[in-house]
Amino acid sequence: MNFDQFSPLTQILLVFAGLGLLFFLVMSNNKRNKDKRAKRSSKSFRQRIKERKEEREEEREES
Repeated sequence: MNFDQFSPLTQILLVFAGLGLLFFLVMSNNKRNKDKRAKRSSKSFRQRIKERKEEREEEREES
């Protein structure tokens, strides 16, 4: 199937629909990244690593 087979109006609508979809995906990804960053801001790197180690130790003890 070739894109040229569609009428010019349909081609324009498809391009705008594609751009709208890409815009939506970028905005949702940006929001997700902001949420991740906001959760990290109150903790230092050492605190996060320490918490991860404690979680892994708890998982090993449960097994």
